[in-house]
Amino acid sequence: MQPYLFTTIFSQCFLGEGPLWIAESGCFFWVDIEKGNLHRYHLASEKLEIRSFPHRLAVVLEGQNGKLILGLDRKLARYDWNTEELEWLVEVESDFPNHRFNDGKVDSKGRIWIGTLALDFTKGAGSLYQIGADLKPEIQLSNLTISNGMAWTADQQTFFYIDTPTKKIQEFAFDPESGAIEFRRIAVEIPEGLGFPDGMCIDKEGMLWVAHYAGSGVYRWNPITGDLLDKIELPVPHVTSCCFGGENLDLMLITTAQENLSLEGLEKYPQSGDVFLVRVEVGGFESFQAVF
Repeated sequence: MQPYLFTTIFSQCFLGEGPLWIAESGCFFWVDIEKGNLHRYHLASEKLEIRSFPHRLAVVLEGQNGKLILGLDRKLARYDWNTEELEWLVEVESDFPNHRFNDGKVDSKGRIWIGTLALDFTKGAGSLYQIGADLKPEIQLSNLTISNGMAWTADQQTFFYIDTPTKKIQEFAFDPESGAIEFRRIAVEIPEGLGFPDGMCIDKEGMLWVAHYAGSGVYRWNPITGDLLDKIELPVPHVTSCCFGGENLDLMLITTAQENLSLEGLEKYPQSGDVFLVRVEVGGFESFQAVF
């Protein structure tokens, strides 16, 4: 595996997550969950802007008419970057104030898929929801602990999903019209010593790029064979998520975290919490817009 060159974007997130590329604005977005910060990085000008919210901000997704969809605590909201107007849309698990959203993605029909977890990571406390135009959350998977990475194949027939502590990438049959999923098999099992699978994206060859928390990089896995193909090694232990962007969708933005590091750990890995840009040989896909 050849070493990759990377560019560092200084952001010092406590828990950087949820990277998103929006081609229309030429910007990458990502969140710092615990600080409630939303980052916007304009690729051409290299300008970084930050907006703060008095909530845990777990997810940023692309909505309609230039709006963003934010996952704040257990609620989805529509946000206008220019006017800073915030419109609440829907809440899940209102009876569980110690729960919050975690990773989220939009499918090809504009439905949002978004998971939850307990703040103390209670085993089995989380769920994976599908939220369509009617804004009625429907549970797709339950008994989850840290609902995390998601990706669909280009033909929209297969859905990959990660519940982090299982150290497995699950494969489901996916019906793009109805949004129904059906478990097929375990596509990848992460060996000991490589950390825990976190956020994920898929490239144009159908390979999965997975951020490994406590694994110091983004790993490229073949979901058909389960084999490890490549790794982007980074100078930080806790790598949290990744997405494709840029004009040719061959630029990967990678988020990282400072959490669970001691003072000595932060001194040893001072770039923890920063964001990294890496050019890759095989690019990926644009994300979809939510239907609302």
